[in-house]
Amino acid sequence: MTALLWFRRDLRLHDLPALLSAASDSNDVLACFVLDPRLEASSGPRRMQFLGDSLRQLRDELDGRLLVTRGPPEQRIPSIANEIGASSVHISEDFAPFGRRRDERVRAALGQVPLVASGSPYLVSPGRVLKDDGNPFKVYTPFFRRWREHGWRTPARSDRASARWLDPQDLPTRSAEPVDIPDGGVEMTLAAGEAAATRHWKNFVETGLERYSEDRNRPDRQSSRMSAHLKFGTIHPRTMLVDLDLRRAGAQAYLRELGFRDFYAAVLYHWPRSAWWNWNRNFDAIETDTGAEAQRLFELWKAGETGFPIVDAGMRELNQTGFMHNRVRMLTASFLVKDLHLPWQWGARWFLEQLVDGDMASNQHGWQWCAGSGTDASPYFRVFNPTTQGDKFDPDGAYVRRWIPELADVDDVHLKCGDRPPGYPDPIVDHDAERREALRRYQFVGPKSESGSDGNRRSPN
Repeated sequence: MTALLWFRRDLRLHDLPALLSAASDSNDVLACFVLDPRLEASSGPRRMQFLGDSLRQLRDELDGRLLVTRGPPEQRIPSIANEIGASSVHISEDFAPFGRRRDERVRAALGQVPLVASGSPYLVSPGRVLKDDGNPFKVYTPFFRRWREHGWRTPARSDRASARWLDPQDLPTRSAEPVDIPDGGVEMTLAAGEAAATRHWKNFVETGLERYSEDRNRPDRQSSRMSAHLKFGTIHPRTMLVDLDLRRAGAQAYLRELGFRDFYAAVLYHWPRSAWWNWNRNFDAIETDTGAEAQRLFELWKAGETGFPIVDAGMRELNQTGFMHNRVRMLTASFLVKDLHLPWQWGARWFLEQLVDGDMASNQHGWQWCAGSGTDASPYFRVFNPTTQGDKFDPDGAYVRRWIPELADVDDVHLKCGDRPPGYPDPIVDHDAERREALRRYQFVGPKSESGSDGNRRSPN
């Protein structure tokens, strides 16, 4: 008896229920990963590099016994299953719209071979935390209370020794031709893979968790930087939760971030249309700019050339590293939708292309929080002032100076007094004027029903 273990967003061997399920089903297990051309085309070079690095470490942990192939999964998975005579195919369940459609196609193509889903990337799988009337939550705070009441399982006791692994080299034919793991030679600031995820998390627990509740909004200070590892499943949040002493303020604050991650996954699960459309349809009426001038401003925003230091620092960090601090994500997003009056979808797409941790649920609903059009969103009348926000959350200017060398030697790094050094651009818009314009456009929408605001939106970062 042979089982096929199909890795996706779970590139690890510890705390992996699907591995235990595969091993309990069969004597031998073949591990595989399918490079889907559709996902490759939509992923930026750094996200592909992180994926490739994670796959290489997983292959090394399995002593080379990982089959990596390329093609539509609905073709590749049934082909491999047929080749090895698999009695079952095992996966961690995917709850995003793309993943659900893909798995439906694979399940249909497998015919009599079952596609067995065990576990998920979340502490509590989407669809399980519901209101008393059986409807999904639309506001985070009551969701969080019910989510904590629901609780979560302890880590699954899996590791490399949990299965007897088949060597892909021993397959009798090559119906699913192995391919090289992608390696674009992109320099990364964050090591990938399960071992790196574990080391990084342990270091953060020792050095950053205690002050997390105070430091989490400071881009110049240490954040956990666990979002990419959670995105690719090189660590499971259950494993992380074991190290959280929930009597401590820092651990409580971090738990709320893990809760936000589960909340946004649940929102996307219940309202899949919200991936690219306003969750609150009232906001479909908002006037946005899309012409040639809008495109020019968009390009300046992407390049970090807006003339607003905290915005430009964030965009340059993103361009150079594939990462951006969560507080700065909010500020740059607010600037795009309320100072430049551009569609939030433009910014969301750019973030997904650039971010190593680009996650559909967290990214899209974070953008809608800033635009005011999502569940539990920022009030439509909140327009962040990039100058005062920069002064508040980067008071010493260390973050701005790191990413904007033109301002490295300027005392007034947030340019509150208006004096600008040579080489740094003038503001591309007048914030006060654009704030008034944003309020004019938004006033016709008004407050939305069945919602509220927690004053923040986050994902572990």
